[in-house]
Amino acid sequence: MTDLRTPVRTGAAHRLAVLVEDALGAPLPVRLRAWDGSETGPSDTPVVVLRSRRALRRLLWQPGELGLAQAYITGELDVEGDLAEGLRAAWTSARERGAHTPRLTLADWARAVGEAARLGVVGPRLPAPATEARLRGDRHTKARDRAAISHHYDLSNDFYRLLLDDTMAYSCGYWTAEDMDPADAQRAKLELICRKLGLTAGSRLLDIGCGWGSLTLYAAERHRARVTAVTLAREQAAYVREQVRERGLEHLVEVVCQDYRDITGSAYDAVATVEMGEHVGDEEYPAFAAALHRIVRPEGRVLVQQMSRGVNAPGGGAFIEAYIAPDMHMRPLGDTVALLEAAGLEVRSTESMREHYVRTVAAWHRTLERRWDEVVALVGTETARVWRLYLVGGALAFEEGRMGVDQILSVRRDGKGASGLDLSEAADWYRDLV
Repeated sequence: MTDLRTPVRTGAAHRLAVLVEDALGAPLPVRLRAWDGSETGPSDTPVVVLRSRRALRRLLWQPGELGLAQAYITGELDVEGDLAEGLRAAWTSARERGAHTPRLTLADWARAVGEAARLGVVGPRLPAPATEARLRGDRHTKARDRAAISHHYDLSNDFYRLLLDDTMAYSCGYWTAEDMDPADAQRAKLELICRKLGLTAGSRLLDIGCGWGSLTLYAAERHRARVTAVTLAREQAAYVREQVRERGLEHLVEVVCQDYRDITGSAYDAVATVEMGEHVGDEEYPAFAAALHRIVRPEGRVLVQQMSRGVNAPGGGAFIEAYIAPDMHMRPLGDTVALLEAAGLEVRSTESMREHYVRTVAAWHRTLERRWDEVVALVGTETARVWRLYLVGGALAFEEGRMGVDQILSVRRDGKGASGLDLSEAADWYRDLV
């Protein structure tokens, strides 16, 4: 019998390592252990464990990010040690070779397929995990957008209660201290938005993509604003309505479950859309920006908090679009600013919050790991693994600058060019945040 504690130089891990190193043109960035017990690679890194030949079959059919994600989600591939360190090593290797996927010649592919056949990997394409989104119809029709939003946000209010803090804010917080409580970071973000929008008692605020109502409830309770909260997610709408009743805010808050394209109101003093614009779509964004301009009154303000990606990596990414936020689209900050300006809004302030999102997502990940058994009992192991990969990968993408998030404040000027902004008020935006 083979002693699995002793490296088997002809084992599956060693044979695979040769293929990977040829493709990378560099040594393995992580340690590799295969289903036959063979192991190779540096000893001081996380260990990528191929528990089944099925993991490699997925990669044969779907090389790159999505194949790896599917194998991880199903448990056919796992990582022992720090998952973030494993992903960081993989991204570092990708950067060093200048591509995210190995560029294989026909001869390379032929050799890889031959080795796969000898390892017993070759076979029919495996079905995608059940957690993968399955949308129909053309992108960004109202019906498809409703299904895309439901896939992510209607997962379960109970799940998001487990993951988030008591503000139920599912967006980037604003961290003013290293040891800040995540809920306080969210309240600081909400207060900053209200200050930038210039909210006072009686201000009419439209909250597009209100989520679980963190901004809506904060603006109504703390600033006595009159808020119309809009969401496509039925579970979110039900949650916010319940909170409005419990807090006695019926006279200040109206919750509407509808598409932003169906909003008919106008002359709002302020409009906020917090990490909702990513779901609008690239071709549809000019019409979205035009709607923001139409809805707000002259001298009114619009605040867009939105994630971004570099010009060479638009969209949401294969994994995110397949498992988290279908049809998501992010673009460089400058492109979004240009679209808002083209719609007639005057951009007055942009603020990068990228590092804040590293801390925010890390806090969510800590909660996920701490409450892992509860999460699995509620949504199942596969969905829990989707979220682990999502949060770890997201924090790393923000840390390394592959993704960003920004607050963009703009105004609709009146007919004489007046913005309605007091030029000195920006000095007070950051004073005594929580």
